[in-house]
This record gives sequence, structure tokens and C-alpha cells, in this order.
Amino acid sequence: MKVKITSDSTCDLSARLLEQYDIDLLPVTVSLGSRDGNDGVDIFPDDIYSYVDASGLLPRTSATNVSEYVSFFSQWTERGYGVVHFCLGSGFSSTYQNACLAAKECGRVFVVDSANLSAGQGLLLLKGAELAQSGQSAEAIRAICSKAASDVEASFVIDSLDYLHKGGRCSGLAALGANILNLKPCIEVRGGVMLPARKYRGPIERVTLRYIEERLQGRTDIDTHRIFITHTRCPAELVQSAAERVRELLPDAEEVLETTAGATVTTHCGPNTLGVLFFRRPQDS
Repeated sequence: MKVKITSDSTCDLSARLLEQYDIDLLPVTVSLGSRDGNDGVDIFPDDIYSYVDASGLLPRTSATNVSEYVSFFSQWTERGYGVVHFCLGSGFSSTYQNACLAAKECGRVFVVDSANLSAGQGLLLLKGAELAQSGQSAEAIRAICSKAASDVEASFVIDSLDYLHKGGRCSGLAALGANILNLKPCIEVRGGVMLPARKYRGPIERVTLRYIEERLQGRTDIDTHRIFITHTRCPAELVQSAAERVRELLPDAEEVLETTAGATVTTHCGPNTLGVLFFRRPQDS
């Protein structure tokens, strides 16, 4: 059975990577007030920033429904493909449950709960695509990637709590205090949900390098096959210095890939958010 790898648009992979690995995306619906659009098709991060600046409100993202998944999967299953679909973590959205219901209706669809978002989901997606290229079956790819989901380490350092406050994820007092004290929180994905890790203090340029050093320095459990630097509208100089520091700390890294976050991370975190994401080596390796 031929295998097709697909994902929600929340994976934050670049167009080049999607083309290189022959991955198709089902875009998330984003609502900017009365305007609805598709993430990465007709709604982009700059649209989100403009909307927030003008309205003071955050956009809304809608979980893909079962009928949308059925239509998306059917275009491949009707041509004889087995589909492996990588979902935004089930702790963030009902998309995983909806995709599973659609998979039962379609048949030959195998759904992976990434337990992650952004390039954390993207790491699993590329692993699945590489397995497909090596000739693994759709069922085997789901089993391998579902197990590997717990080995993804995803975290982000955030410049401002304004977007988290607008989204109801922190109080106005906490946001005000963080801004006054110049605090930059680090958010980790653990157990399929976003949790606070620690707070840094200082300008985002200096904080970003400290965050990278604390994440990578002296570790022997990092899988250096592929490292992602994913960000939301960070200055080019900041991204470049972050990439250089990653390469200094992980000189044997095969790939250090930069991607720009789409609607989901942008809506939650706002501009000047940057994360380093990678696989940990399994403990028994």
C-alpha cells in the first residue's frame, strides 16, 4: 500500500520542507473578527499582528471538523493510499479526536497524536516522512511515531505576556509585573500541555542566548539529527545569533532548521517568541 504523510497546518514546517518530503497540510481555520480564513493560505502571522494591534483582541482558531477530515483523507484513500496523519496534540485541541472519527469512516487512515505543537509536531512529521521514504507501512509509521512523541523536547522563550493575557492564560497583574520587571517566561510542552518552566530577566536578545545555552549545554541525550529554531517575527539578527549558538553547542548537528511559526503559536505567544526543539535520544539507546 502506498503511503501518504499529512498533517494539520499547526506543524509550522516551511514550504521547502513540505515539498521536499511530499507532505500535504489541512489548514486550520482562523477567525479575525468577521473574517474567516485558512492558516497559511489566506491568513498569515502579519494578519494576526495587524488584527491584534487594531482591535486589541486575539483571533480565534477552530478545530477541523470530522467532515473536513473525511474530505481531506478521501482524496488519498480513494487512490489506494494509506494515510498517516499527524495532529496537533490532543491536549490543545479536539482535532485529534475528530481525525480519529474520520479515520474510522474512511479506512486506511492512521492518526498520530503528536502531543505537541509547532515544530515539535513537525519533528514527528518529518520522522514519519523519512520512514515512509524508507518503505515502512502506514501502520508501522503510526506506531513508531506515536512512541517517539514522548521524546520530543519543545520549549519557547516569550518576549511579552501581552498575548497570553489577551488569551486569558495569565492575569493582567502578572503581565504588567512581567513587563515592568522585564521578565521573559520560558514555556515548555510537557505531557501534551504547555506549562511554565522558568523566567529570565533582561533584553530578549540576551535572554534568548541564555535560554539556548541552558537547554543545550553539556547534554548528551540530544538527538543531533535535526534541530529546529522556530520563531514568531523575531529580528533576523536575533535568529542568526541563535542559530550560531546552537551550532556552537551542538557541532555535530546534521541539520539546524529555521521555521516561522504559523497561526497557533503566533496567537498564543505574540511576536519575538523563539524556541529550540529537538528529539531526546531514547533512554535505552
